[in-house]
Amino acid sequence: MADTITIRSDSDTEHALDVLTNDGSSRSAAIRQAVLEAALRKERASAMRRAVLRMPLGEPDGIDIAAEIAHGREDER
Repeated sequence: MADTITIRSDSDTEHALDVLTNDGSSRSAAIRQAVLEAALRKERASAMRRAVLRMPLGEPDGIDIAAEIAHGREDER
């Protein structure tokens, strides 16, 4: 059984619905498709963030960047 959802649209939403229904799709079908696509994008973005966070950082190269910057700025003092 499908639920009915009511939204309050504004001029931007009405324009978007006009664009999405320009091919003859119903407003209901366009909204359903838009919701599904938005959820898919959000799930993919979350998966990409998790993948990036799991990426190995590699081994330290032994270079202390803070010390290098401080050394380079000794002449500025």
